[in-house]
Amino acid sequence: MNNIVDNKNQNQRERSGRRHHLKMATRSVGNSWKQLSFNLIKRTFSTCSPGSNPSTTVSKSKRKKKKNLFEVAHFLPNWGIGFHMAKTHWSGVAYQITKINLYKDGKHGKAWGIVHKDGVPAADAPKKISGVHKRCWKYIPNSKKTEQITSLPQPEPEVQAT
Repeated sequence: MNNIVDNKNQNQRERSGRRHHLKMATRSVGNSWKQLSFNLIKRTFSTCSPGSNPSTTVSKSKRKKKKNLFEVAHFLPNWGIGFHMAKTHWSGVAYQITKINLYKDGKHGKAWGIVHKDGVPAADAPKKISGVHKRCWKYIPNSKKTEQITSLPQPEPEVQAT
């Protein structure tokens, strides 16, 4: 008798399980049809089709990441020592790099330099540069070359006796 009751309960569980699976299957089919029809309506009434104007998605390029002082100095000989660098929003002010204390990752550290205003040294002693990790540094290309040319001794014109 006990065996019959167990079989009956098991049969009921199996039937309810089948019904549950059937309900879930019809729900998922119903939802997928609703979703497909919604997507179709959405595509037909949209103002622009995705295939007609692909340049809008491509033209949204990311902004170029600006560089901190160490990332700029990385490409210069001897890590930029002796070269002039300035922040992009500075006008007429630059630092001549004299010393760099670089951390292991190569993108962080400390730097010292001599301040130059309008190409003329404003101080004799180097001072620690603040804001070296901010992403707004640029290399001033002609300053190193002009200093080397002006620092070379100029030959004095020979005076001829007549």
